[in-house]
Amino acid sequence: MSRQAIKVENLYKHFGKDESFVDVIQDASFSINKGELVALVAPSGAGKTTLLLMIGCVENPSSGKIWLGDEKVYDNKWLTGETRKIRREKIGFIFQSHYLIPFLNIIDNLTLLPQTNGTSDKVAQAKARELLKYFEISDKEKAMPSQLSGGQNQRVAIARALANNPQIILADEPTAALDMQRSVDVIKMLKKIALEQDVAIVMVTHDDRMLPYCDKIMKIENKTIIFE
Repeated sequence: MSRQAIKVENLYKHFGKDESFVDVIQDASFSINKGELVALVAPSGAGKTTLLLMIGCVENPSSGKIWLGDEKVYDNKWLTGETRKIRREKIGFIFQSHYLIPFLNIIDNLTLLPQTNGTSDKVAQAKARELLKYFEISDKEKAMPSQLSGGQNQRVAIARALANNPQIILADEPTAALDMQRSVDVIKMLKKIALEQDVAIVMVTHDDRMLPYCDKIMKIENKTIIFE
């Protein structure tokens, strides 16, 4: 069975035209396997979030090819009219802020996406409770986001990203709002998830202290992708 989670070939992204034309990504080609935690590092404005959103079927590339797992999803155009379906079924997203729905309790936040995908309430709740136990916050299932600490809310946000059993997790600065100890805790948690859940995690970070915990470091330099 293939270990490939993400494959990109000759990916380009530019904005504007004529005098306002700006190249962001040029001829990016790389692959990431299941079970890997990959850091994406670049100066501000270099295209990290843009690359993440192209992989996540949110931002339109200018040209190139993208595979998620063994499925080619982009070949100079999206190969499906349902990119939202790909996102719901294959990808989990984690952001700087937790973006939990403030008027839903924790377990309802976790079950919302699976239920949107057609999972029964019983199965979605069982998965949510399994995740809350995994993240050691089972006692918070009926709490509201406002009743949790920042670190606890970020755990819930990571649990939510796993609720639809994704192949890939895309994390945009998931530790930016946390102190050093909580940041390390989150990175260790992501590493554990990559290994135990067999998912590929691509994480944008500005914090060099997080890099030793990652399997690979992917940099954007001069609009091209370089691995360390």
